[in-house]
Amino acid sequence: MSRAMVPSQQKLAEKLTILNDRGRGMLTRIYNIKKMLGNPQNKPGFLTDKAYEPVYRYLLRRFPHVDSKSSTLQVINNIKQDVVKSLSLYYFTFVDIMDFKDHVVDLLTTIDACQVHMDVTLNYDLTVNYLNLISTYVSLMILMSRVEDRRVVLSLYNVAYEYLNASSDPSFPRLGQMVIDYDIPLRKLSEEFVPHSRVVVPALLSLHKIYPKRNLPADQMRATGMLSLLAEPLKIMNVPNTDMVQCEYLSLDSMEKWIIFSMMLCHTYLQEAQLWDLWKTALQSGYIVQLCRDEVLHIHSYINTFFESLKGHNLHKRITEVKDLQHQALQSSPAIHRERRKFLRSALKELALIFTDQPGLLGPKGLYVFQALAVARDEIHWLLRHFDNPPSKKHTVKLSQEDFVDRQLPELLFNMEELKSLLRKYNQVVQRYFVQYLAGYDAVLLNQLIQEITNDSNLAHCPEDESVILSSLYNTIAGLSVKQVEANEVFDFRGVRLDWFRLQAYTSVSRAGLVLRDHQDLGKHLNMIVFHTKLVDYLDELINETGDLSIYCFYHQIFEHQFKQCMEFPAQHRFSIVFPIICGHFMNATHELCPEERHSIGTTSVQYAHWFLKEMSDEVNQVITAICEEQCMLNYKLLPKHSAASILQSSNKHKKNKDKKKQVGPEEEKPGTESVRKNRENFTRMDKLHMALTELCYAINHCNVIQVWEHGFVPREFFIQHLETRFNKALVGMMMYNPDTSEIAKPSELLSSVKAIMSVLQGLENYVQIDIARVFNSVLPQQTQATDSFNGEKTITANYTNWYLEVLLRRVTVNIGQIVYSPNHKAFVTVATDNNSKENLYLAAEEYADLTELRALAELIGPYGMRYLGERLMGHVASQVDELKKLVIQNKEVLFNMRTSFDKPEVMRDLFRRLGTGPVKQQGNTKNQVSDVDSVLMRMTIIGILLSFRSLAQDALLDVLEDRIPFLMASVQDLQHFVPNMKDTKYSHMKQQVVNEMASAAGLSCDIDPLLISALRSQKNEDGERKASTSSDTEVANESDYELACLLMVFVAVSIPTLAKKDVSVFKASLEGNLSNCHCLAKAVNQIAGALFTIHGPGDVSDRLQEFLALASSSLLRLGQSQEQEKETFKNRESVYILLDLIVQESPYLTMDLLESCFPYALLRNAYHTVYKASAVDI
Repeated sequence: MSRAMVPSQQKLAEKLTILNDRGRGMLTRIYNIKKMLGNPQNKPGFLTDKAYEPVYRYLLRRFPHVDSKSSTLQVINNIKQDVVKSLSLYYFTFVDIMDFKDHVVDLLTTIDACQVHMDVTLNYDLTVNYLNLISTYVSLMILMSRVEDRRVVLSLYNVAYEYLNASSDPSFPRLGQMVIDYDIPLRKLSEEFVPHSRVVVPALLSLHKIYPKRNLPADQMRATGMLSLLAEPLKIMNVPNTDMVQCEYLSLDSMEKWIIFSMMLCHTYLQEAQLWDLWKTALQSGYIVQLCRDEVLHIHSYINTFFESLKGHNLHKRITEVKDLQHQALQSSPAIHRERRKFLRSALKELALIFTDQPGLLGPKGLYVFQALAVARDEIHWLLRHFDNPPSKKHTVKLSQEDFVDRQLPELLFNMEELKSLLRKYNQVVQRYFVQYLAGYDAVLLNQLIQEITNDSNLAHCPEDESVILSSLYNTIAGLSVKQVEANEVFDFRGVRLDWFRLQAYTSVSRAGLVLRDHQDLGKHLNMIVFHTKLVDYLDELINETGDLSIYCFYHQIFEHQFKQCMEFPAQHRFSIVFPIICGHFMNATHELCPEERHSIGTTSVQYAHWFLKEMSDEVNQVITAICEEQCMLNYKLLPKHSAASILQSSNKHKKNKDKKKQVGPEEEKPGTESVRKNRENFTRMDKLHMALTELCYAINHCNVIQVWEHGFVPREFFIQHLETRFNKALVGMMMYNPDTSEIAKPSELLSSVKAIMSVLQGLENYVQIDIARVFNSVLPQQTQATDSFNGEKTITANYTNWYLEVLLRRVTVNIGQIVYSPNHKAFVTVATDNNSKENLYLAAEEYADLTELRALAELIGPYGMRYLGERLMGHVASQVDELKKLVIQNKEVLFNMRTSFDKPEVMRDLFRRLGTGPVKQQGNTKNQVSDVDSVLMRMTIIGILLSFRSLAQDALLDVLEDRIPFLMASVQDLQHFVPNMKDTKYSHMKQQVVNEMASAAGLSCDIDPLLISALRSQKNEDGERKASTSSDTEVANESDYELACLLMVFVAVSIPTLAKKDVSVFKASLEGNLSNCHCLAKAVNQIAGALFTIHGPGDVSDRLQEFLALASSSLLRLGQSQEQEKETFKNRESVYILLDLIVQESPYLTMDLLESCFPYALLRNAYHTVYKASAVDI
């Protein structure tokens, strides 16, 4: 005697929930196995080893009855451990699929036995879960049948398992039979579903109320006002009037899969008109059906193959019908879906704008958002499936690529994300509305419906289980309050939804105590309540259910193509941010039953998000670079040098032009004409660039943080980092420095370009919320160092320092008489002479080394950069001083005698002859041998030139800092003036040194340059280390540094008169300098003497300079006593006399009184008179 089946004991709701979740997990696992076995690189090594091919052929031939004792399989015994370890995951996935199949078959049989009535508009959860289970089950079996090497993998694992355990795996016989049975899956499934059709067919028929309304062309959607809040303005505050609310956002893709898969299995019912109508519409909608992720079926071909395999069913008519439907789908569906996407773009944009302006409407009209998301999501899925899987070439229908290449798709994606972000942002608005709605309306109506059931005369009594559930549902929603929302209380209505699911199962079976079909108002109202509870506690999951785009994770190439297309289409630039946002969806595709793929999918999502943001930042930076180039060109036209042509043209207008017929060339375009507009519609290149910048910055600025897997991406930070790198490269690039040709931009022109770029970058703050001062503070200080911290490349400071020292100053010292330092002009000036070298024709020194240019340089590289320039310059000075010491050592004895005999003219003359013709060190050609006297003067002149440039650079820096930081500079000047004069003399020297270094860094002049002292001191330390490391001391190492310094001053003093012999020593009054730059000796003598005697001596700088003055004046006075023939030789002695005066003027230790005591002032006066008179004659 069979016992009656009690529906409440069958747990239909619980089983459907669990098996649907497990089915998704099984699909994920079998999908990954298919991908792994389909790729030779991911297969276990032994599966691709050709040595085992005979084994695999044997296994395929004997499957599933494999004899493990066969000699062919003995080789497996050697790798059995590896086989079991590598294939266990694959094998047990198939075992789990077999268990899943058993549970599904058991549940479907139970549902048949209970005679459950399915109606998606009434028992929504029961019907949807039932149809989803069938769809998942069919997809799983089809996908399993498409796994390559499945028979080999299962047989191989079983053989290895038997070798290890002396018995085969207990699941293998049934597993092998399942693989054989479902080798052609639909044949076996159609046999299974013969008894299930009594439940399946009514469930499909209930879709006839929904599917045709959802699958409308775009024209009908517009005509019916679908997704439009403004179609009925008077009802804008009302909740949508629908009695099947959850069906409104049901996936169209899912419904089509239910229809197609179910009708394939129950094809005998296609004779019914409504089912045929559903079947026809679904097959006309497209020609690709998704199984799992990017695994799809060419559905028409697959159906025909299945129908053709069914012999004896006389399905020729159905096969013809399917072919016709395939032809219609190929011909019309792409255009239908293209128009639908076009409609959705405008509809979603309208919704986003309205909800942004009036977020309170998200309460009553929240259903519109989920409808819009679901329809848009289905269209995107359709496009991806069909774009990636074109039909076979045997079809005569030619598809237009324009239907699949949607350039405006990013706008649709963006509007979807905008609606989702609005829901998340105004979550509490939605919560407040529906908490009040549940308690104030839903609970009241539910109570009335319960009372009607209680009072129903046709119902003897309400069963206890149903009564308890209904009472629980009412009590739960009736007790809700807005205060719970204000207190941020966490809501959880999962129990309510599961109770309603259970109640559907109890009341939908035959012979139920409470029949749901007889109380449809109750069922539809409870469906409404469930939707309202989801809006309170299940909002994120509801958003993912309707708007998930994780499918893009499996269509990488299309994803990249759509992004590149978006970046190429300026009108879509503002929507480009949606691509990194979509990367945050990828983790929704994972399942807890397949945890091994989480890392790979997460890594993929992070990599793509990073790539998208990087490309967007690069695109913005390219636009900014183009704008900067345009601004720099405009700024370049405003440089003073371009005003010459306008001035000339203006002056010519006032002159009488007798030849009126003479044609005048076209007038050059003046700066500012580019801003004159005659028509707003004429877009210039700058207009287009600014438009592109606006759109791209909108994308960058759209969201603060993008969450992708376990990472947070900040688009603005990406942009700032790339902007800093680009700005840094642009600064160096604008120098146009070419080491090969020694060409470089003028500092003033570079500064003008930098300011133009900075003004453009400052304007970025109007487009995107960034602190551009942070960019400047990050990049510009790095240009004051020798290398930057981005890539370790040379900076503006390094390049200009190298150019000034190695190019400009080298030419000054090598090409004597061509470039002169002019104290009058505060510049190095190129002098026009007949023998100017070609390399100096294009280099006008005054265009690079005057006070204006050096001010610009100081503004560019700042005090740090100027200090670096000074340090490099002083390094050159120190090397010259080292060479001078060597010359002094070679002539030490003569110099020592000259130092003590300066008041004996005859002795001095003899000693000088010996000094001038020092011993020749090199044998061979001595024609171009330079005497020691000339060498000393040349090196001291070089030092003077370097120090003069240093002084000019310091003046420029001082001008800049006094303009930029006047109050701070006043404090520095006060410190320099007062600190050394303090009464406390204990640390006066140390204080003097610190203050001098500070003052020098600020551009203030010091008696002795601290950088020079530092350079000479470091040289002294190196010499000391060299002395300590050498066993046999050289002549240099044995000398006293102080004595060498004294003799060096003697050497310079006695050598000065020889300058009068040279033609290039002539003094030019217009330049206030000598053509040979020997007037720079004044600075060299004072600075070198001060530095050397400060380092090596007891600080007797004043005494040593007085000694120098005495020696130099006596040597020069002897020039005046020379004979007539010698006077002609010393023709420039007046110019040299002036040098003596310059030395005293330059020195902080010598006075004019001292000079007059040893050199008559009358000679100086006459010298000045002579040279200025000669200069006037030259002019």
